[in-house]
Amino acid sequence: MKYIHLIIICLSAFCLNEIGAQEEKYIFVKKIDVAPSIDGRLDEALWSDLTPATGFVQYFPTDTLPAQGQTEIYMVFNDQSLYVGIKCYGAGNNWRVNTLKRDYRAGGNDNITLVFDSFQDETNAYFFGINPEGVIREGVITKGGNSFRDFDESWDNKWKGESQLYDGYYTSEIEIPFAALRFTEGSKQWKFGAYRFDTQDNEWSTWTGIPNNNPLVCLAYNGTMEWEEPITSKGKNISFIPYIASGISKDYENDVNSDWTRDIGGDAKIAITSGLNLDLTINPDFSQVEVDRQITDLSRFEIFFPERRQFFLENADLFSQFGFATSNPFFSRRIGVAVDGDDNLVQNRIYAGARLSGKLSDDTRIGVLNMQTANDLESQIAGANYSVLALQQQVFKRSNISFIAVNKQLSEEKSESFGLTNYNRVFGVDFNYSNSPNTWFGKTYLHSSFTPDQESTPLSHGAELSYSVRSHGFTWRHEYVAEDFNAEVGFIRRKNYFRINPSFQLSYYPRNDFIIDYDIEIQADMFWQPELGKTDHQYTIGIGGQLANTSRFRFGINHEYVYLFGDFDPTGTDSQKLLEGTEYNYLNFTGFFRSDGRKNFIYSFRTYLGSYFNGSRYGLGGNFTYQYIPKGSISIDYNYNLFDMPYLEEQQSTFLIGPRIDYTFSKKLFWTTFIQYNTQSQNTNINSRFQWRFAPVSDLFIVYTDNYFTGNDPSDRFAFDIKNRALVLKLTYWLNS
Repeated sequence: MKYIHLIIICLSAFCLNEIGAQEEKYIFVKKIDVAPSIDGRLDEALWSDLTPATGFVQYFPTDTLPAQGQTEIYMVFNDQSLYVGIKCYGAGNNWRVNTLKRDYRAGGNDNITLVFDSFQDETNAYFFGINPEGVIREGVITKGGNSFRDFDESWDNKWKGESQLYDGYYTSEIEIPFAALRFTEGSKQWKFGAYRFDTQDNEWSTWTGIPNNNPLVCLAYNGTMEWEEPITSKGKNISFIPYIASGISKDYENDVNSDWTRDIGGDAKIAITSGLNLDLTINPDFSQVEVDRQITDLSRFEIFFPERRQFFLENADLFSQFGFATSNPFFSRRIGVAVDGDDNLVQNRIYAGARLSGKLSDDTRIGVLNMQTANDLESQIAGANYSVLALQQQVFKRSNISFIAVNKQLSEEKSESFGLTNYNRVFGVDFNYSNSPNTWFGKTYLHSSFTPDQESTPLSHGAELSYSVRSHGFTWRHEYVAEDFNAEVGFIRRKNYFRINPSFQLSYYPRNDFIIDYDIEIQADMFWQPELGKTDHQYTIGIGGQLANTSRFRFGINHEYVYLFGDFDPTGTDSQKLLEGTEYNYLNFTGFFRSDGRKNFIYSFRTYLGSYFNGSRYGLGGNFTYQYIPKGSISIDYNYNLFDMPYLEEQQSTFLIGPRIDYTFSKKLFWTTFIQYNTQSQNTNINSRFQWRFAPVSDLFIVYTDNYFTGNDPSDRFAFDIKNRALVLKLTYWLNS
């Protein structure tokens, strides 16, 4: 408990000593009667009557100079929408657009991104981006943008954008309906920021100037939008997104007849207020969601895969921000997945659900979720009701206190039939802190779980505090999870441990023609169990940085110690296991390099060389990508590990390769094929998806999937014997009232 007291004292001191950020920039947003046509041309008279936001400054390669390629931003609005005009200057006409597909990644492309903090809390914001070909992207930034993990491109909504090319510059026009945004009714100001990638000048620039020891998406440095009149929501704001789906599948492994499916359902989005939204779903279907990328798993614990289903994404941080990534009390991917009578993970039909989320006031956010899943008597799965309540109250300028309650409730009759607990509940509180210039940030939390016949009150606790300035930074982190802490709807990677994870970093900025910046980092990661003492550690000394051509690198020397509290096969090949109670010390070298993202051919690699438990491991992984601009790319993910372990009669290996083809016929027609060959999971997967965006956020999907055995296995299946196959057609349409 002494660590809790230390963190609270430190955070309290920093809250009292916040220092202000740099002088703020402003842009005036004029009220208009006649809306501009969204064609990418700034030829309407209204644009020439405005004073633009300009004066962009570099973020890369340096954060101390004006941008070489300047940018002008103009804004107007009417009762229905915000309109933005943009002019981006460059060194020539060789603009780089890697793909015509929506929601592209910004790096390695010419594009500009607009960031709207509509509640001025410097904690949550929307972003909207566009490139020289008029391809758009959107998403959300959460938790203040203190790391790139807080940047999420999965959120989608209905808006417009177009661009036009000229000699030495391109222009864009954007229309963002107020229905797509959440904001305070009658507000006169929003926070606003913008950043741009310019491949011709090899620079990244921002409107407000962000020190490059902060992430480019940091919300602490935004300027201000001044509305000519207070903005209000007009009329009803209701959207319906129905779908119809049909498909055929066959289980060849169990020789089951083909199964035809037909589904109908949909979602609704209802704006209760301008800041509060109600999402409803009936019989949701997620067949169009892209499959997870397979990985080689050499861990003793569960691997995390992010949520991709659209229904769960708006205000997702309200529900998912609690705890740490390794000890989170609510993980939405648990809903719709269950463990059958043979301990296999299977899909569990969701009947319906509702999510109320957003702002109750400028300083208070709420999230309420309720979903019901189906009984599956054949698979011994009991239908469950999932309920979550999350509350967030802003304190100080960029900090908040959050509360969460999670309840998974099974019917008493079904839970007794299948030998399951009737309910599982978790309650918790988190304090998230960031100061104004984003030099200090961190969090602390305390969670507890409750199940029937529980004799104690098991806890999960953690705290983190980071300090970052240009020349150096450090982080202190610790966490504790009790052995009987049980969050069935959460992601708890392991239990019964206390962990500390401090790190210290020195940063240097040589600013020459070869290297832009680099840092030297020292890090320790240590675990203890109450009855065993220390069970794991990893001590790392590393160096990483960024080259002038945008390439990145990181290399480290690691000393690892592992005490096995259970039998374990470190090769991940179902070979003979090392025995519980044995311990291992070993030294290894790890490395990472990613090449210049502005080139047509891009590559990256990760490497592991050195000792591994009581033997040796040689690993190489990464990606090769060739971009056929602007139509798409061909890429290959790969991962290979060779294990030379003295307790095994022969060397073992794992091999994963994942070719992927992305082709964009136009800004409305996309095709993606993804193949994954994995010797560890004995599976080869083919996923091919055709998407026609025939109207804004309205799609026709045709998805084909195949799964095959990879190599021989004990059941006498052979390489490329088919497991199962499916073909699905799904149509969705977004209707506004």
